Amino acid sequence: MTRSGKRLWARLGIAVGSLLLVPAVGALAVLPPPSVPAIDPHGPVNFLLVGIDPRGTHTKPLADTIMIAHIPSNRRGVYLFSLPRDLVVGIHAYPRSGSPAQRTKINAAMALGSRVGPDKYDVAQGFDLLSRTVGSVTGIRKFDAGAVLNFEGFRKLVSVLGGVTMVIDQDVVSEHLKPDGRPRDRRPGCQGHHKCLRPYVGVQKTYRKSRVPVRLRGWEALDYVRQRYGLPRVDYDRQRHQRQLVKALAGQVARDVVADPAKLPAVIGALGDSLTFIGGAHGALAWAGAVRDLRLSTPVSVTLPGRALFDDGRYLGEQLDPGAREFFAAVNGDRVSRYVTDHPSMVD
Repeated sequence: MTRSGKRLWARLGIAVGSLLLVPAVGALAVLPPPSVPAIDPHGPVNFLLVGIDPRGTHTKPLADTIMIAHIPSNRRGVYLFSLPRDLVVGIHAYPRSGSPAQRTKINAAMALGSRVGPDKYDVAQGFDLLSRTVGSVTGIRKFDAGAVLNFEGFRKLVSVLGGVTMVIDQDVVSEHLKPDGRPRDRRPGCQGHHKCLRPYVGVQKTYRKSRVPVRLRGWEALDYVRQRYGLPRVDYDRQRHQRQLVKALAGQVARDVVADPAKLPAVIGALGDSLTFIGGAHGALAWAGAVRDLRLSTPVSVTLPGRALFDDGRYLGEQLDPGAREFFAAVNGDRVSRYVTDHPSMVD
């Protein structure tokens, strides 16, 4: 394989990683397999996808989206589930960043682990502490691979594809944007800082419930899946919408690239530096080939049961219900298919 071909496969491996290394592998059919040692995963396989805001290396990265893809050992299906970003958990001490043990919201784990110097932060190092924290919650001892993608990367990917088609399953009103996509105005006392909980005023972009799929532009798709205020289940509804977007994007990437292979460089290039791939002992090339060979089906989206945690009326974060622990036990016991069959209400 030529050097340019290997670079393309490396970028493709990263792109696949951004889509949870699972359902977009149909796009790989248009290229020959990479000339790297093959991975033959045994037993269940788990991937971790983290979404962050594009804040730069000088700002602590917060994990606004924490999503897991679980593949059973029989390879019959892919199960997507999310952890609330405000889930209150214990985070272990992390000597590499100088972070002490503490109990706080799980989205802080990446920020706490990412410090590499004064006002300098490394996403991959933060991912390490976050993955350990997620493992403590779920019982998943180690993730086989993962990816950190900032939301701008999702927006660019959707834009390169010419939009994404997905069902709007409930009315959603944007907290952040006007109907034309411009940022909403800020209240006079909330200018120039982020201390206000809900600083915006004025007209809002609205996404109406529709039984038929709706075509969303890049900025619309990103805005839609970031909303939680005003939704009946708040962050749990947002998590579901984010999983829906990942599924829709994955399928669309596969279909579009197979139909028109010339789109592949643009699709890969859209992610640019927006994504960091973490492949464990193997690189992106090896994982791209491994996922290609799995020939997996469309993911099943699972919503974990949970609720808000309050102290004398003050919001502290989120906590998961006992049903979530039972689900985690099924994941780690390699019997998740049977569990969701017995608990259909958890399937979106």
